[in-house]
Amino acid sequence: MLKLLIDQDFDHDILRGLVQRIPNLDAVTAFEIGRSNAQDSELLAWADEAERIIVTHDRRTMPAHAAHRMNEAKRVFGVFVVSRHLQIVDVINDLEIMVMCSDEHEWENVVRYLPL
Repeated sequence: MLKLLIDQDFDHDILRGLVQRIPNLDAVTAFEIGRSNAQDSELLAWADEAERIIVTHDRRTMPAHAAHRMNEAKRVFGVFVVSRHLQIVDVINDLEIMVMCSDEHEWENVVRYLPL
C-alpha cells in the first residue's frame, strides 16, 4: 500500500472519504508534519526522504518543482495532481485504486494527473 503526504491545499473531504474506504491508510498531512507553509521544493524533499507520494491540487507550481528536482538528478518519490473539477467520489475511486493496486516504486520520478 502506498504512503501518502497530503499537501496543504488538498480537499480534506477527499481524504476523509479515502480513509473510510481504506481504514489503515498511511497518510499524513503537511500540517501534521509541521510543513503547512513549506515551499514545494521543501515538501518534495521531505516526501522523498519519508518515501511518501504527494497528493495535491497544485497544478500550477508543484509539477514544475518536481520537474526541476528530477532535472537535478534528485528523486521525486511521486506526485498525484488532482483536478479540482472532478467529482469527489471519482477522485476517491481513483486514489483507492492507485493506493491499493500499485507498488510505491512504480511512482518514482512520476507526476500523475487525475483522473486516471
